[in-house]
Amino acid sequence: MGAVKSKRMPRAVREQQMLDAAVRTFGQRGYRAASMDEIAELAGVSKPLVYLYLNSKEDLFTACIRREAKALTAAVRAGVRPGLPADRQLWEGLTAFFAHTAQHPDGWSVLHLQARTHGEPFAAEVAEVRADMVAFVTEVIVVAAREARRDPSLPEREVAGLAEALVGAAESLAAWANATPGVTARQAAATLMNFAWAGLGELMEGRPWAPPSEVEAVPAR
Repeated sequence: MGAVKSKRMPRAVREQQMLDAAVRTFGQRGYRAASMDEIAELAGVSKPLVYLYLNSKEDLFTACIRREAKALTAAVRAGVRPGLPADRQLWEGLTAFFAHTAQHPDGWSVLHLQARTHGEPFAAEVAEVRADMVAFVTEVIVVAAREARRDPSLPEREVAGLAEALVGAAESLAAWANATPGVTARQAAATLMNFAWAGLGELMEGRPWAPPSEVEAVPAR
């Protein structure tokens, strides 16, 4: 009588199990230090099976980036309720962003640290999700300008710069919050709102900050 075969796990479930192990390993040890042996052992599978499913270390890392980027984008967009004032939309988006990065620190490490420092193909993958975030923030700024009954659109370059600055600040603050015990997602979101929205509010109301003239900037002797 032959041996009883164990129930086979569906490929999609097995693959997610491998990606879970890979994200944890890449996030904690870094791309170069992580080994396929470690990932296979953590996933509870053989190394040949990892290669069969995901081809190579590079392809596995790319799959991790894509999965984590998709999850982060979905979390932020799901956190924002349409129809709210612009500041509430930004607040809810930021809260969702910081909550997700806090709950998935290894995934955030893969996106924010590892993918950007190990070659153009990986960096390009992250650039796509970042562009999506910038587009979301851009729309919030445009909506805020309309709500303030100003010119329906700020200069395109100004809006682009504001959105880039806000996304960059959120990325840096998420890395800091994850490394600082006791900082909650709401606290991180409030910090960035206090830092950014007060200035944005002034801008929307037609009171932008202006640098001093060259004459004013030179101290009297």
